[in-house]
Amino acid sequence: MDPSVIDLSRLQFALTALYHFLFVPLTLGLSFMLVIMEAVYVMTGREIWRVTTRFWGKIFGINFVLGVATGLTMEFQFGTNWSYFSHYVGDIFGAPLAIEGLMAFFLEATFVGLMFFGWDRLSKLGHLLVTFMVALGTNLSALWILIANGWMQNPAGASFNPETMRMEVTDFGAVLFNPIAQAKFVHAVSAGYVCAAVLVLGVSSFWLLRGRFVDVAKRSMTVAAAFGLAGSLSVVVLGDESGYVLTDNQKMKLAAIEAAWHTAPAPAGLTLIGIPDINARETHYKVEIPWVLGLIATRSLDGEVTGISELVLKAQERITSGVIAYDAVQTLKANPTDTAARAKFELHKRDLGYALLLKRHVDDPRKASPALIATTAWDTVPNVSFTFWSFRFMAGCGFAMIALFGLAFAFCSLRWHDRKRWFLHLAVWAIPVPWIAIELGWMLAEFGRQPWAIEGVLPTFLATSSLTPAAVITTIIGFTALYGTLAVIEIRLILRTIAHGPYETPTQPDAGEPISTRTPVPAPALAQQEA
Repeated sequence: MDPSVIDLSRLQFALTALYHFLFVPLTLGLSFMLVIMEAVYVMTGREIWRVTTRFWGKIFGINFVLGVATGLTMEFQFGTNWSYFSHYVGDIFGAPLAIEGLMAFFLEATFVGLMFFGWDRLSKLGHLLVTFMVALGTNLSALWILIANGWMQNPAGASFNPETMRMEVTDFGAVLFNPIAQAKFVHAVSAGYVCAAVLVLGVSSFWLLRGRFVDVAKRSMTVAAAFGLAGSLSVVVLGDESGYVLTDNQKMKLAAIEAAWHTAPAPAGLTLIGIPDINARETHYKVEIPWVLGLIATRSLDGEVTGISELVLKAQERITSGVIAYDAVQTLKANPTDTAARAKFELHKRDLGYALLLKRHVDDPRKASPALIATTAWDTVPNVSFTFWSFRFMAGCGFAMIALFGLAFAFCSLRWHDRKRWFLHLAVWAIPVPWIAIELGWMLAEFGRQPWAIEGVLPTFLATSSLTPAAVITTIIGFTALYGTLAVIEIRLILRTIAHGPYETPTQPDAGEPISTRTPVPAPALAQQEA
């Protein structure tokens, strides 16, 4: 396989996935914020909450449409650019994706239509139930996607069948309740809630700075402050749980994130900052907090966090064992009834994927020398500098969100919504921060898994289709042009919707007193005020 095809295929999938994930978090969070706002409307009967819910529903709708459109092209790439991946693990990986498709196109799409067109056709409680079903369907869709992705990180409940030469499901329950998948789901969903809350908080602050739509802005800001504070705290707590799960299932990723080159005495210290050096295999100028990493990763004072060097030695042992499994598979291909080969395969089958790492260097892993095996073991180390720094920037953004929403919650509780103009400016500028953190987190998850497409099972360089560099470059250009156009369209639609405001007609007021006490402002007068 041409190495450039592998890199280009990875680049294309990364670009489409990162672009798609701009929409997913907002959809996840905004759907439940709509439920909260509409629930207040149902309980109080106050028209202002109906206006507020319908406005944010428009933002949700614009985002939802583009999220679905970009998600389709991303999934198609498993067949176009990653055909061997699909052949090798499709029996396991395809099931969660198929269920997610059913969720998205039947549950979500049906109830989204009812949510938008049922305001005057359903009862208040009936429409609230529809909105809740949209939120539930949206979050369940994310669950199935993350079950599939979690299985890539920790391939539980499956094994290699030498008769079909493919991975097959042995325990679907283990696939569903994969600890990596569960940890990723709650962490990713909480991050989506923060994204939605930041957008609502920022837009509300923008309106308050200009003295427009004050009644809707204050109510939206209050909901965003409480929802965002809960979400940001959850992100940090659940992120800690994700670190604990890595200790048992992805030790190399955890070691790379912490640039832990060697196993330290328990409990290990947490490196705040430093400069990882892959050549010297040490971290220069590091600032360390004693005990913290050991407590986070092992929940104990005596549990060890294994270092990169020790994990490489373990990988070397697994490659050697995998070569034995590979030899047994070749024997079984020629003679499926060979009981000795079958017994040898069963003993070493969990390490078969490690032997496949050698195919980057030799056609037949059985021909690899001990020196080549030792060198290949270092291929299991991901990009330490990137994982180290991306995690720290992501964590910094998370703590910044806690501070932002803590202030917002305090100001809203004191009814100081528009008294602290510096905070309103800060809230507007903070809108991109959670998206930056989420994209870094997504890249951290994928970079940290390398060199594996499926952790310990299938190397990335073996998973691609037989394509030419020109074909992949052409599709990258096409996707970039298409997605760039869609991005411009979405941003313009959202900005136009925000500028228009939450009211349907220009005769609606945008001052701060309750709607029921105001008199309509004539359109010419309103235009003059705006000018």
